[in-house]
Amino acid sequence: MTSIRSKMATGALWMVLAKLAERSLGFISTLILARVLVPHDFGIVAMAMTFVALAEMLGAFGFDATLIQKQTTERAHWDTAWTFDIILGVVVALVLTLGAHPVAAFFKEPALVQVLPVLALGSVALGFQNIGVVAFRAEMRFDREFRFQIAKKLIGFVITVPLAIKLDSYWALVIGQTTGRFVATALSYWVHPYRPRLSLAGAADLFGFSKWLLAINTISYLKERSSDWVIGRLAGPASLGAFNVSYELASLPSTELIAPINRAVFPAYAKLAKESPEALRVEYLSVIAMIMLIAAPAVLGLAAVAPLLVPVMLGPNWSQAVPVLMLLGFFGFTNIIQSNAQAAYLALGRADIPAKLNAVHVVVQLGALVWFTRLYGVVGSAIGYLITAAVMIPPSVGVVLRMLHIRVSEFFAQIWRPIAAAAVMYIAVLLFVRSAATANLNTFAQLLALVGAVGMGAIIYIGLTAVFWWLCGKPPGAEQIVINRVTPIVTRLVPRRDTLSA
Repeated sequence: MTSIRSKMATGALWMVLAKLAERSLGFISTLILARVLVPHDFGIVAMAMTFVALAEMLGAFGFDATLIQKQTTERAHWDTAWTFDIILGVVVALVLTLGAHPVAAFFKEPALVQVLPVLALGSVALGFQNIGVVAFRAEMRFDREFRFQIAKKLIGFVITVPLAIKLDSYWALVIGQTTGRFVATALSYWVHPYRPRLSLAGAADLFGFSKWLLAINTISYLKERSSDWVIGRLAGPASLGAFNVSYELASLPSTELIAPINRAVFPAYAKLAKESPEALRVEYLSVIAMIMLIAAPAVLGLAAVAPLLVPVMLGPNWSQAVPVLMLLGFFGFTNIIQSNAQAAYLALGRADIPAKLNAVHVVVQLGALVWFTRLYGVVGSAIGYLITAAVMIPPSVGVVLRMLHIRVSEFFAQIWRPIAAAAVMYIAVLLFVRSAATANLNTFAQLLALVGAVGMGAIIYIGLTAVFWWLCGKPPGAEQIVINRVTPIVTRLVPRRDTLSA
């Protein structure tokens, strides 16, 4: 148990570091590209990638998750997964090429006729990626996973940014995406010695679990990408570009902090589900407490600083993104509350549950999205997302709590302190940001105000969290874990008094 917990904590740290480094490159890239390109360029690529994601979803059997869940080392299973990835990559490329004209007609955007066949080449390359790299996660060797993910992101950055400066066109994003996939596939064979062979011998064993992962991925596509079809059709590429960039910023805490934690804990959950269900229950509460402690201030902080963040970081062409980002920040908050449930479901072998829950989510979201987008444009799309996510919290959280035999009071005892501290922080920072945003400041002054708002928010959140924890009697939990981790670091950095006097 101690060994698994240690590996899970180390893995989570590696995955968070990977995502932070990856997002740092991505964030810098987005800032540069947003200054060079316009929302219309981002909208065209978003339309294309929506169809790419749809085509790739048709073959998203999640063989990597199946290999991890089964804890299998049989070569037949790994070779079969790789073979199917190749087949599906070729099929996806054909779908993208044949569907280019119909998709261009749907979105009323002729540029997609040329863009989609180029992106199809990247899907073929992705299919040939070395299945051996999945072993990094299956064996909980997250340091290797860290290096692989960072190398892939750095390659994309080095390719795309210079192209954007030179071409000043959406083609920079298209060529960068495709070339990056080819290079990443070559890299996968360099970082892992496994050499897969063509085989379908393990098909029967893999598909029993993977069929539900396909259902989950299909529904997740509708959940994540329905906005692209609706906004692209009803509001056009510029609005879609503004929404997608806002969504990317609002999702930073989930994608860059929470997703890597969930990625790291899944193998540990899978082991605990087989060895000790009670230990899985304890670890789930511990992980969700840590997630809320880290992510709650991040998502609400993004919502609060949006009036300054958008003009400073993206420029004047992106003004319509301000209200969208503010609303999607709260959407991100509702997401993190539900974020760790899927890892628990998959570890328990119940992939059907997230599939069913997400199916309900999609039905509600599509209705809200179409209705509010027609009424209020791209801001209405953000409203639809937020309402849907709020409605889905009770069933999503309730099911996992019941499966793990966790009382609602136990769950809220773990998360109320960071939520309360983040809520107070949000109000204080928003009042400050609004006064600064209406003061007609130049860009440099806005940047200083933004930095000040972030610093003020951090002080308020950390201070209130510490006070709430102290008033509760310093219970064991996420706060104590953070203190235990941070104290040795601070001790090493801050010189002792006797050292100074010497």
